[in-house]
Amino acid sequence: MPPIQLLSPRLANQIAAGEVVERPASVVKELVENALDAGADRVDVEIEQGGVKLIRVRDDGSGIEEQDLPLALSRHATSKIVSLDDLEAVASLGFRGEALASISSVSRLTLTSRTAAQEAASRVEVEGRDMDARISPAAHPVGTTVEVRDLFFNTPARRKFLRTEKTEFNHVEECVRRQALSRFDAGFTLRHNQRVVQSLRPAESPLDKERRIGALCGQQFIDNAVLIDAEATGLRLWGWVALPTFSRSQADLQYFFVNGRVIRDRLVAHAVRQAYRDVLYNNRHPAFVLYLEVDPATVDVNVHPTKHEVRFRDGRLVHDFIFRTLHKALADVRPDDHLRGAVAQSFGRENAQASPGVAGHPDPSTQAWSGQPTGFQAAPSPGQGMPQGSGQGYPYSGQSFSQAHSQGQSNPQPQQEWHASDQMAFYNSLNAGGGVESGSSAAPVGGSEAIPTPPMDGDAEPPLGYAIAQLHGIYILAQGRAGMIVVDMHAAHERITYERMKRALAEQDLKSQPLLVPLSMAVSQKEAALTETHGDDLRQLGLQIERIGPETLAVRQVPALLRGADSEQLVRDVLADLIEHGQSDRVEAVTHELLGTMACHGSVRANRQLTIPEMNSLLRDMEATERSGQCNHGRPTWTLVTLSELDKLFLRGR
Repeated sequence: MPPIQLLSPRLANQIAAGEVVERPASVVKELVENALDAGADRVDVEIEQGGVKLIRVRDDGSGIEEQDLPLALSRHATSKIVSLDDLEAVASLGFRGEALASISSVSRLTLTSRTAAQEAASRVEVEGRDMDARISPAAHPVGTTVEVRDLFFNTPARRKFLRTEKTEFNHVEECVRRQALSRFDAGFTLRHNQRVVQSLRPAESPLDKERRIGALCGQQFIDNAVLIDAEATGLRLWGWVALPTFSRSQADLQYFFVNGRVIRDRLVAHAVRQAYRDVLYNNRHPAFVLYLEVDPATVDVNVHPTKHEVRFRDGRLVHDFIFRTLHKALADVRPDDHLRGAVAQSFGRENAQASPGVAGHPDPSTQAWSGQPTGFQAAPSPGQGMPQGSGQGYPYSGQSFSQAHSQGQSNPQPQQEWHASDQMAFYNSLNAGGGVESGSSAAPVGGSEAIPTPPMDGDAEPPLGYAIAQLHGIYILAQGRAGMIVVDMHAAHERITYERMKRALAEQDLKSQPLLVPLSMAVSQKEAALTETHGDDLRQLGLQIERIGPETLAVRQVPALLRGADSEQLVRDVLADLIEHGQSDRVEAVTHELLGTMACHGSVRANRQLTIPEMNSLLRDMEATERSGQCNHGRPTWTLVTLSELDKLFLRGR
């Protein structure tokens, strides 16, 4: 073995650069964070050739004194912390004081800065070869500009691992996007090869913040997102979570910030997945931009070289708070929230003229065929038995769909059938008296009595509108103020039944059932010890587990509802969750899976003919049920076809 010796400062900095400077985006991250820590209101980032040739970051922050410029390029030199107490409650983005030293060791770096108290600015230059700082006067406004040229020029082995210019710039753009999402009070500009890619002004008002979110994450995200803001036990969680219908095929639209610092944390990811568990389809990922504010003393940010991970002092409290907040927010989503996003996507991007009718669509009163969707309900047959009510031809019987469904099973009422003679009679009514008159003098259709139509008043009409027909015994067609709504009646009733079964189970204590023969299973010593320390938690889950040996457990009781499940696999999964997250929702997940299967088999099936009152009862139940936008398998229960989309199909307005 060679003798132990101290490394040269240059080699030590280059080793540190291997952790801090992975690619050009890493340099941009460190420099932008320094600018924000200096109180900058404006940060300009200029990139050339993906950041390999030039990275320039300019800010209008507090600046650096001339005598501190050489020290700023030294390792472990910072103005952000002084003592151990400061390190234990870090409030700034940077604190280690090694970023500039690491960057300058693998590039040609120039730092120009001026404080408000100085009459002139100063510049310090350093190259990776010698690390000697050269100071000279310069012209510069109050603030700091850092130029990084020829990244990895003295470490060819590192440079050859860089990707193409486009790939490296995409990483830089993602880095700037994260910083812009973390600080709404600062403006950002990003240029690449002399071309402006992003220009964002400071966003102070809620509307400006939504505009920035839309510019960075896409307008579709903000149109389909729910704003949340919850506070409890010294924690505050606010931001935007996308509706389950806006799920992604990959986790590329997930941003989580802790005290303004973007992080990737397994605890947070687990809490979010758990909150979306009942409403996401297989292998889909939620989208969110969330901000968690906590006491800096309760979170350790010094656990990762690039500070992308944190450690919470009370991780279980944070996990439960995030889960319960998101779970409640998603449970409170109603059809109105889905409709806003769908209408905004359909109408908000078009330049059509708004009218007293639906936004972006002509006034229905000016169209000759505005009553078409409801005209075929003008003359129900006596056998239909439709009571008269406030629904103007689309009554709501007042009973829930489950009641109507159970009654319909014993005495099903066939849906009204229309024959050719019925249709001819309807068309003849339009031509009664010598034809259809145009203009304001047109008489009511069918003589003196108008054809009953759903109410057009937006305040009086329910979000899902009123049923008009059933399609192939599978789908319900409803007319709403935004267009035509198509409902999968089995999926919708399945969610309604599932939520009612969950509520009924929650109102009762989880009952346990003793096993006739206790189940003996071999585990590790760590898992066996866990059953003793978490004995109360396991009993709350309906599990009674006794340690009968150093690596042997005896399962004596299991939840009564899961008596037919694989008890050994259930216990192993619960213990794995306790090791990973400090808690387990495995029993609840398996229980809900069983309830979902029961709800699926107990819901209305395809080809079941429903009456108009039954359809309307189902729609009203959907509007009052949590998470009614998806069945318990994550499939959508309804969709909206807007009037604008229908117009496009028939080339109207062209």
